[in-house]
Amino acid sequence: MTKADIIDAIAAEAELSKRAAGEIVDRLLDEIKAALQKGERVALTPFGSFVVRQRKAREGRNPKTGATIKIPARKVPAFVAGKSLKEAVTGARGGAKKNGARKGGRKR
Repeated sequence: MTKADIIDAIAAEAELSKRAAGEIVDRLLDEIKAALQKGERVALTPFGSFVVRQRKAREGRNPKTGATIKIPARKVPAFVAGKSLKEAVTGARGGAKKNGARKGGRKR
């Protein structure tokens, strides 16, 4: 799905012109980008959250020459899916129990 597909779907569902729907989508994306530039988290409950993660400086290799290079620290945007999005994608309902955990916490 592309940005144009999203604009078309919003325009049809909300009975708006494509231009108005496009302005809404652009404004939403601008607000998310501005918040991330400030280092803020953008939570769209229960869909998910956009966050800024700090990557540490590290050493890498130039694949052509094999020379060691320094890769500087940097900030990168990331998306963390919310519970309902994860369930929608996997088709799961409820959570799977980890490590054989049983209801009530009884041990055998």
